Amino acid sequence: MFSRKWFFDLDSQLRARGLDSDAQSFDDILKNLKSRKIYHADEFAGHCAYVILAGGFSQQTAKKIHEKIMNVLHGFGADFNLLIELFNNKNKVSAICKIWENRCDFCDEYYKLESLDERLGYLQKLPHIGKITANHLARNLGEDVVKYDIWIQRLGCVFVGKDMPIDNGNLSADVKAACDDMFAHLVRETGLPRGYIDVVLWKSLQQKLISVDACLHTN
Repeated sequence: MFSRKWFFDLDSQLRARGLDSDAQSFDDILKNLKSRKIYHADEFAGHCAYVILAGGFSQQTAKKIHEKIMNVLHGFGADFNLLIELFNNKNKVSAICKIWENRCDFCDEYYKLESLDERLGYLQKLPHIGKITANHLARNLGEDVVKYDIWIQRLGCVFVGKDMPIDNGNLSADVKAACDDMFAHLVRETGLPRGYIDVVLWKSLQQKLISVDACLHTN
């Protein structure tokens, strides 16, 4: 595990199965991470809406709902009543409406910030965007960051050979360090951005191409 060949085998298997996507295709994600695109306000809000919807849903479901919601936003604006008919989650719909209504200001403020840490901190303050979701959003906006979700945390523990306690609501310093060590190693092995490695590993874990439980048991 954790070799150049292992990673590119995972990448190839996902592509062969037609699973090479998040909000964007793997190729688009990689292109954007290598040369960050500057999105206009509508696109920025669309990316925010996607990561808000993606929490707790399969990617396939999130994409379908996202397309319908974006059609309403573009056609009728932030109409809460129309949106709630499509997606019955008041908190998420309210957040999407707030972001759409303020998309120009939110987008402008984000791109004014010079450092990655500042931009990540800013995204965390947007409606319904927490720390982990902020990293997902930042990655989709072309920032070379990773989303420390529970699967990635567990894989990081496998990499360092330690079965450490994981609290998905509170990323521990030791688990984060393990994940960062894993990503640094794979960047050296593959020459690819961390953000791209993250999405391939996440999808491989989701599709059970990697079994973390088996790896931990072996260790």
